[in-house]
Amino acid sequence: MKVWQCSVCKYIHRGEEPPEKCPVCGVDKSKFIEIDESMIPARPVRKDVVKEAGPASTSVKAAPEPPKKQPPLETGFEKIKSLALKHHAHPVSVHTPNGILPVAVVLWILAWIFDSELLAKAAMINMIFVVLAFPVVILTGILEWQKKYRGALTPLFKIKILAAALTTVSCVISLIWYLADPEILSGSKAFVFILVNIVMVAAAGVAGFIGGKLVFKD
Repeated sequence: MKVWQCSVCKYIHRGEEPPEKCPVCGVDKSKFIEIDESMIPARPVRKDVVKEAGPASTSVKAAPEPPKKQPPLETGFEKIKSLALKHHAHPVSVHTPNGILPVAVVLWILAWIFDSELLAKAAMINMIFVVLAFPVVILTGILEWQKKYRGALTPLFKIKILAAALTTVSCVISLIWYLADPEILSGSKAFVFILVNIVMVAAAGVAGFIGGKLVFKD
């Protein structure tokens, strides 16, 4: 049986032909390359399992590998980009808005229902932290999309980009709106304000779901 790998998201498919469309990122079959089974990285062996094997196991010393050529040293911004990709800066940084946004929206809604200025200010403070996190999230997201997924523009990536843009715009609008009119939750446009925030957290959920799909290949 042949083994095919998506050149965009690294999804593995086994069969005589590649799938018509990648079930993870959505690129067509032309983006699949045939690989050898041995090219698929093996799962790491747990140390405790190796210890249990003990003296009963036998091992043969492998021949020393020839020295590999060292890649040219990276400097400046290229080094920062490499470190960001290596240490998964985007998945790590995106947890900040994804974790805080639902809390902020709940606080906005409670402030609206109970006419609480304290809850509204707490929501505003949460939103400020989200806005401050957005530049890092967006920049690392673009970097990962370009380097890891080769800037693919399949429907899946288009939806993720649209969801991320909608989240950012809605968040900025919500924060500026409240700062310009702190009494918004007591006025006639309170429902519109709450609706903007609900759209924001829904868009963040969509972007997060797609990100998880790409990471876990489900």
